[in-house]
Amino acid sequence: MCGIAGLLYDDPNRAAEPALITAMTDLIAHRGPDAGGLHCDGPVGLGHRRLSIIDVSGGDQPIFSADGSVAVVFNGEIYNHKPLRRWLEGRGHHFKTHSDTEVLIYAYIEEGPAFVERLRGMFAFAIWDTKRKRLLLARDRMGQKPLYWSHHNGRLLFASEMKAFTALGDFDKTIDLEAVSDYLSFLCVMAPRTIFRNVHKLEPGHLLIAEQGRVETRAYWRLDPNTVDFRPRRLQQEALLQTFDDAVSCRLESEVPLGAFLSGGVDSSAVVALMSRHLPGAVRTASIGFDVEAFDETSYAEQVARRYRTDHYTEKVKVDAADEAELRRLVWHFDEPFADPSAIPTGRVSEIARKVVTVALSGDGGDEILGGYRRYQVDLMENRIRSLIPEPLRATLLAAAGQAWPDRADLPRPLRLKSALQGLALDAARAHFRSVSYFREPGKDAFFTAGAKDALGGYSSFEVLARHYQEVQTRDPLAGILYVDINTYLPDRMLMKVDKMAMMHSLEVRSPFLDHHLVEQAMRIPARFKVRGGEGKWILKKVMEPYLPHDVLYRPKQGFDIPLAEWLRGPLAEPLTAAIDSLGRRGYLEAAPMRALVDAHIEGRNDHASQLWILYMLELWHQVFEV
Repeated sequence: MCGIAGLLYDDPNRAAEPALITAMTDLIAHRGPDAGGLHCDGPVGLGHRRLSIIDVSGGDQPIFSADGSVAVVFNGEIYNHKPLRRWLEGRGHHFKTHSDTEVLIYAYIEEGPAFVERLRGMFAFAIWDTKRKRLLLARDRMGQKPLYWSHHNGRLLFASEMKAFTALGDFDKTIDLEAVSDYLSFLCVMAPRTIFRNVHKLEPGHLLIAEQGRVETRAYWRLDPNTVDFRPRRLQQEALLQTFDDAVSCRLESEVPLGAFLSGGVDSSAVVALMSRHLPGAVRTASIGFDVEAFDETSYAEQVARRYRTDHYTEKVKVDAADEAELRRLVWHFDEPFADPSAIPTGRVSEIARKVVTVALSGDGGDEILGGYRRYQVDLMENRIRSLIPEPLRATLLAAAGQAWPDRADLPRPLRLKSALQGLALDAARAHFRSVSYFREPGKDAFFTAGAKDALGGYSSFEVLARHYQEVQTRDPLAGILYVDINTYLPDRMLMKVDKMAMMHSLEVRSPFLDHHLVEQAMRIPARFKVRGGEGKWILKKVMEPYLPHDVLYRPKQGFDIPLAEWLRGPLAEPLTAAIDSLGRRGYLEAAPMRALVDAHIEGRNDHASQLWILYMLELWHQVFEV
């Protein structure tokens, strides 16, 4: 895994400065501690930091075509680089290295930007074509590798991490209030936005082409949510296993120590089981254990490790509150406000895995493509109820009942119906938005100052999900929810978290469930095979029954949780209070409602941990990046 950064001036007579490119890559050196390189050619500058995985001795970047006219800097892995190399050699191209990076150059020479459609992998790269004066940026289909860009002040900037842009003294740090609104809803800023008005994320499955002063972005791949595979379950299971096994096997190439995360959950256990079919020796596996039983899954991980005789490494850590120094370090790595608290244990397990491997396979993506989260079961149940009640009745009677129902934590769980009634009064898309929002609309408006509300002009973060829902025509009740999550929640929250926390420790993570062939196949599987009888990922569990213990497959799902509410009432209460007071002085969020959340939480009257963590991380971001 690596990091890339660079720029292209609009003025072709202005020369890129090597010292500036070096300063940009120095800020992301943690992504590539093994080597660094740069190339300046007139108005363009390309920079690279390398974590050596394939062709350790000969793969330093940038890499150039034989005539020197095409240069590339690359972050990621191309899993089908060997068959692509054979095709290109048959076309008369001669390779100087054994790296997957060099394949990009000659495939580009053969087919131009369209060659990206041939790639199977996770990637973000920049190609400079001297003859055409063209800069091409590309990001992988699922968004496993981040890529930021900004076209402002007469230059195009790009980087694996946005902090590289701060090497420029005149970098514009104007905050995008719509991005702040999205962050309050979703714990992160969704692509193509970033927290800064003039910086963007290149969306998954997209290209950016800069040529003759023009900058254009376009999709080269879109997942189809509207095609359903009606074959019998047995045939679908056979096809799923075959595609999944192929996705695992093609991710096993490495010249450095390779292993897997093993949490004890279904997804990581399934990956380890299939890895064991292909590797000649014992699979190296790494697990994190916690000193609090409610958060510890090591007993299940050990079952799988024993079954496949893996070379298993476990390290126990305390479930103690992170101090502000650790939190600031996390904030710095995320570049922009990010409030998923599972980033803390994700960082710790990455640190543990890095002690024994440089490359780790993971189970990321299994829940999103195959319906593993409990909220998918709830959504399906609510959609069934919605179909039985005419829309006018839902919009009036259920809305009124939801408004009147008491919101009390002391009610027995079966009687805590306020949220369910309010959700049922909405259509499926609006209900989904409500279920994944942390600051819900319209109540979120009360946290913005009058000036901020005027600037927002009625903007709703529902737009983030709505543009993807518009692409769904299928009647499959689960397809729309999965499609939206795959395009939003998965890349911008889950995969961003994994990338940034793994790169913090210079660890490469590969995710077989995110192989685009597997994702396309999974999207076609009917909902009844994904969620069935109260089980999420039902078809995957059936496929893996010969390979994994029953209690690993069918135990209740356990998240990567931390005792956040207790932390914010205990050791983090004082720094939280100070941070909220500081945030209230920044001019776009109201101090009084934020302080009311703090007081109610610390006094134990309500649990506002999720909302307070969002606000706390926002203020720490302001401080760390001096915005």
